[in-house]
Amino acid sequence: MENNFLNIQKLLNDKAQLTAKLNLIPYDGTVEIKEVSSKKYLYIRKRINNKVTSNYVGIYSDELYSFLLRQVQDAKAIKKQIKLLDKELLKLDYIQEDIPKNIAINLEFTRANMKSIIYDQAILEGVSTTFPDTELILENGKVNNMSSSDVLKIINLKHAWEFILDKNVILCPTSYYISQYVAKIINEGFYYDGGQIRQVPVRIGGTSYIPRIPSESDVKSDIDNIIQSDIDVIDKAIMIALYIMKKQIFIDGNKRTAIILANHYLISQGKGLLVVPYNKVDKFKELLIKYYEDDKIDIIRDFMKQECYDKL
Repeated sequence: MENNFLNIQKLLNDKAQLTAKLNLIPYDGTVEIKEVSSKKYLYIRKRINNKVTSNYVGIYSDELYSFLLRQVQDAKAIKKQIKLLDKELLKLDYIQEDIPKNIAINLEFTRANMKSIIYDQAILEGVSTTFPDTELILENGKVNNMSSSDVLKIINLKHAWEFILDKNVILCPTSYYISQYVAKIINEGFYYDGGQIRQVPVRIGGTSYIPRIPSESDVKSDIDNIIQSDIDVIDKAIMIALYIMKKQIFIDGNKRTAIILANHYLISQGKGLLVVPYNKVDKFKELLIKYYEDDKIDIIRDFMKQECYDKL
């Protein structure tokens, strides 16, 4: 029974990742070439709800045509993989549940505030960005006045949030396994497999505190124990976040992963959002360093409840 549960969770996580990738492909359908007055134009034809649509893409060029074909092929390959996962889920007798109303409202609230959430997280990470630049990156995938690494960090944040907001993932129990997927997405393009537990020593700037190399079995049980503890939902979310930050579970991206995993738990309970506002980042970092060094959680926990928590 436990093996079935773990297999289902892994399959749902894989499906959510693929669905997030599919949603990021702008051109999904059939490539069409239309000729008007001796000029060629490219369109994407797609059937939606038994209605065929044809959307203009641009003036024909070999480069654009090849790009569109690759996009269409990538989309087909992902859809095929999703179908295979659905078959595996069916074999395990998985039945997709409807999302409860309180969770659906929380999901809608989160999506409505996604740009500001990602901007706040980028500032916490030390990314040199403005809110307008963050908007441009989220909408167009690029901006002219930022480093490529900062742009990629923002794009990865978007992908990680899209992953946890997938209906299959939000209905999964919050766990170490979810954090692995989040960290992998966060570290995409920076580390080969940023979702694996850290195996090398690290130092944290601004403090003498040096986190030990974590034990995967301990991390799994510690996160489970927090989730199962008899405290308020928001206190659990904060403890999850601070635990990952202090333990430095992954090679990088621990603050981003911690906040996103804490929100997976909060949203799955329909209880709101936990994000460090951009104008509270300096104070949060000061309290975080203090927490690293003296292990007293009360002050930073109270700060996060008062300044970082949007309750629904």
